[in-house]
Amino acid sequence: MQITGLADSTPIAPHSAIASPRPAVSNTEIVRPIPVVREPVLSHSSFKKAEPRQRSERLDRMVNVSLALFGLLLGAPIMLVFAALVKLTSPGPIFYSQARVGLDRRRSSRQQTAYDRRTRDLGGRPFMIFKFRTMRIGAEKPNGAIWAARRDSRVTTVGRVMRKYRVDELPQLINVIRGDMNIVGPRPERPSIFSRLCDDIAEYPLRQQARPGITGWAQVNQSYDTSIDDVRVKVRYDLEYLERQGVAEDLMIMARTVPVMIFRKGGW
Repeated sequence: MQITGLADSTPIAPHSAIASPRPAVSNTEIVRPIPVVREPVLSHSSFKKAEPRQRSERLDRMVNVSLALFGLLLGAPIMLVFAALVKLTSPGPIFYSQARVGLDRRRSSRQQTAYDRRTRDLGGRPFMIFKFRTMRIGAEKPNGAIWAARRDSRVTTVGRVMRKYRVDELPQLINVIRGDMNIVGPRPERPSIFSRLCDDIAEYPLRQQARPGITGWAQVNQSYDTSIDDVRVKVRYDLEYLERQGVAEDLMIMARTVPVMIFRKGGW
């Protein structure tokens, strides 16, 4: 279920990643400029700064944890096979972790977590996302973080298969159990790129009013991002999701995610 298509970084061992506390996000990350097409921001009804549709935090948590546990149980054979293939075909660890920006409770009227206002506001709560490694080690060192492209030379042979079928996203079910993510929600972005996108797209921070997800309304309608214009379209879908969010909406999006995975729609 890969959506952002960014290069792999910060390899870790699976057991140490899960056991570690939520780390702070490094402020030394170097990011290559993202391709920008300067256009006026288009008006859209979903860009109204209204509160998103309210939903039960307790019910959502119960549903998401239950589905994540079921998904891990069901997907365990597939994950074991690809874990072995990654290890056997490419030097380096099986998994990697990467800092992402999560839910922004400061923007929510139903704030439940106390924040230290002396800390730096990253636009949402930072967390470490888990994935199967799909790129060779050191893929970002020459140019920093850039979007993946079709026939990207940094992607390994096994990684290309995983990205097509979104298998590399399966470890994020652990993030769901930890409470970092939901099954459905806007895809989380890296702090440095998040900051850049907020400068280029005024409405981008509004999507942080929902907990980030493995899949989402934007992901079943759009393929990987290759430019700022692609992100603008996805922001519209994300804000539409906020207006309709709920268990029924999430189940519908999950059902639409299945053919996206099976038929490799939008996957590279």
